[in-house]
Amino acid sequence: MLNAVGIDVSKGRSTVAVLQPGGVIVHKPFDVTHKSKDLHDLAQYLGSLEGDTRVVMENTGRYHEPIRNTLSEAGLFVCTVNPHLIKNYGNNTIRKVKTDSADAKKIARYTLDNWAELREYTSMDTTRTQLKTLNSQFSFFMKQKTAAKTNLIALLDATYPGVNKLFDSPVRADGSEKWVDFAYSFWHVDCVRKAGIKAFTDRYQRFCKHHGYEFQESKAKNIYKDSKDLIATLPKDTVYKELIQESIRQLNLVSENVEHIRKAMNELASTLPEYDTVMNMYGVGPTFGPQLIAEIGDISRFQHREALTAYAGVDPGKNDSGQEVHTSSHASKCGSSRLRHTLFQIMSAMLQNGAKEDDAVSRFLFKKKAENKPYLVYMTAGANKFLRVYYGKVKECLHGQEHTKQ
Repeated sequence: MLNAVGIDVSKGRSTVAVLQPGGVIVHKPFDVTHKSKDLHDLAQYLGSLEGDTRVVMENTGRYHEPIRNTLSEAGLFVCTVNPHLIKNYGNNTIRKVKTDSADAKKIARYTLDNWAELREYTSMDTTRTQLKTLNSQFSFFMKQKTAAKTNLIALLDATYPGVNKLFDSPVRADGSEKWVDFAYSFWHVDCVRKAGIKAFTDRYQRFCKHHGYEFQESKAKNIYKDSKDLIATLPKDTVYKELIQESIRQLNLVSENVEHIRKAMNELASTLPEYDTVMNMYGVGPTFGPQLIAEIGDISRFQHREALTAYAGVDPGKNDSGQEVHTSSHASKCGSSRLRHTLFQIMSAMLQNGAKEDDAVSRFLFKKKAENKPYLVYMTAGANKFLRVYYGKVKECLHGQEHTKQ
């Protein structure tokens, strides 16, 4: 006997429905709070059911994790699915019914209809969940970093215009940048030009030694010379100094957090079987690789490569009706926005580094660009092809590892 358990998850509470084939109701929908005793009681009840029992719930942010973990640890078959699949399933009524009980029964019916295709939650999924959580926080702090840097440049444009373009040194491992460190000490243009060339050169040399930068006397002279032509709209006042230096401290703090999360993501992603395969793909580096793995997750949950491109929302939409047939359509944009953003960043990296002869994706991307296709067209097409190649390589990698274990 098959027992399909559908769980509609909400914050702090879930609604559970148990069905068997033929629409037989084993238990009417009931509510369970996300408390230790209630969840363990639910696990005992579901474990006592005769026959094969499978539990399905929507992947709703973090709310489903307590009930998922408890039931999985109790030895039950637990599967989490994309809410979009449940939303579009079984809408065969003209009545619009939206209640927790109705949703729980809908998930249970989905469980019965897709019994053979359900994928059980495993311990490796815990690692993938952690990686996706880190990626979410990485995205959050990156937005804060961008906002902090934009705010700092706006302040400096009124005291030291163009200071953010004085140096082209790369970002350090701790997230610090030379122009930011320089602006902390020389926050106003008068800190340079009113000191005199010798005094400024000596101070600049001490600055480089303190922060571990290479000192070049010619660079100091150029900075001093260029400062003579700059116009500051704000006076050299303590109020503005405190504002700028506090903005720099905030920027350095968030930059340090970004680099810490970036490192943690890379270390966690390296424990997954497809890590080396993904990192060897052209355009993928220590940042984009973990982000791809985090947002795509376990490739085995996609039955074919078109399912992966649909999940990313870079598949061509379809809008035909009657005799009206469209030969070109916009991308569906129906999936993960963070994954699309990462894919576009990879395409941008390929455009900057040029096409690689042995890389089909970059050659395809440049081909579409050479055909004078619009920006979004060739970027989306390149992202689509990249995912198809990704699917094939990762599938082959996982299949090879399974064959080795056997």
